[in-house]
Amino acid sequence: MIIHLKEKTNKDDAHKLAEQVQGKLIYNQKNKIIVTSSKKNDYPESFKDYIDETFNLESDIQLASRDYKRNTRSVKINNVEIGGQSDNTLMITGPCSIESREQITNCANLLKKLGLTTLRAGCFKPRTSPYSFQGLGLEGLKMLSDIRDEYGFNIISEVKDASHVDDVIKYTDIIQIGAKAMYDHGILRETGKQNKPVLLKRGFGSNLQEFVQAAEFIMSEGNENVILCERGIRTFETKTRFTLDLCGVSYLKEYTNLPIILDTSHAMGYSYGVPDLTRACVAMGIDGLLIESHPNPKLAMSDASQQLNFDEFEKMHSSLIPICKSVNKNLI
Repeated sequence: MIIHLKEKTNKDDAHKLAEQVQGKLIYNQKNKIIVTSSKKNDYPESFKDYIDETFNLESDIQLASRDYKRNTRSVKINNVEIGGQSDNTLMITGPCSIESREQITNCANLLKKLGLTTLRAGCFKPRTSPYSFQGLGLEGLKMLSDIRDEYGFNIISEVKDASHVDDVIKYTDIIQIGAKAMYDHGILRETGKQNKPVLLKRGFGSNLQEFVQAAEFIMSEGNENVILCERGIRTFETKTRFTLDLCGVSYLKEYTNLPIILDTSHAMGYSYGVPDLTRACVAMGIDGLLIESHPNPKLAMSDASQQLNFDEFEKMHSSLIPICKSVNKNLI
């Protein structure tokens, strides 16, 4: 249950009511809100004069539910907006990992050439093998910050664990929570306590209920700027890295109020399939794309097989523009 309190309700009374109903008290720009388990559907009669409106939801997908807010939430990333009333499909691209200043500068020049706005690169890499390249860490974040200052791009990078959440918040414009960290409540809660946009990737073994409830952890701390990212789930198939769940994307579009971004690079795992898969995603009218590109993928220090070289990326990008127009979207 979601309870909207009347504007006149003071903090002490709001905390008392939240304690009474065993709920979470959230402050946002307009309201004081209490969210309880969806199993609760009433409140103490003594508090009725403080309550403006209540919403009873069927599951603990509550703040993210279209039964609570019908329209897709707007998320603003500096001068860029997705969701809400915008018709934008945000193209996020860059290498899996930042490897050097020369490499990331080349990537920045590609974005500038194509008029794109948002650069991605990993600095803290949650690798499967302890012997693989683990990223440049804080040094990489500072390089990305320099690129932002020089080119004016929005920067997105991944949080691997709670030890460097503050650094990623400081140096980026969008905080990415990767598939392996989707259940890390420390990361979810810390990113929820600030207002920068958070891109939450679906865990490759997680169902849709679990995925959106992870987003609820962030929102329940007060940060409404959450973006869902479908990046493929693990199935019985072995010829692709994962299986991109476009059926799940249809569900998210219908039942949740959060913007949706698709990561075809991690889903496919091989560069040859990324353009076709991306075109299919754009045709669904989604809010954004996360595509890996690299000056020379053969020399990439992580996920070499799935990154597009610049020629491949430019060719794909040009093919997406008419598809975007056909679904009334602008590729930015």
